[in-house]
Amino acid sequence: MLSYHHTSIRTADIFGSIEFYETLGFEVETRFTAGITLACWLKGAGTKLELIQIPEPKPAPDCFGDQHYVGYYHLSFEVENLDLVLEKLLADLGRLKLLLPPQTQTIGDRTYKVAFIADPDGLPIELMQVMISG
Repeated sequence: MLSYHHTSIRTADIFGSIEFYETLGFEVETRFTAGITLACWLKGAGTKLELIQIPEPKPAPDCFGDQHYVGYYHLSFEVENLDLVLEKLLADLGRLKLLLPPQTQTIGDRTYKVAFIADPDGLPIELMQVMISG
């Protein structure tokens, strides 16, 4: 009955965000306008992201650092080798905001190596590598 279509992200700099998400492996599928602002759909990682340029942006809440924040929290992507992905992102972008350094986390019968990075607007992105699968 339901089929997932996309996740929408409001950004202060659509061009910087496009560059960032392209580095993660996304490709611009469609560019369009939403009212008076620029927008696009990016396709990758088995999903779509919509980026919308906000003409007069205000700082987003710190959903990663604020323990009382309620709402959408982060995007999460599974990677084959977390350390290599982080190295490649740093090399390709020249900078990378690391919100949580790589560490192991067990969920159910699986153990993951996880890290959180921030996109250009500070939105958290989790990168997960399966270490042990039950």
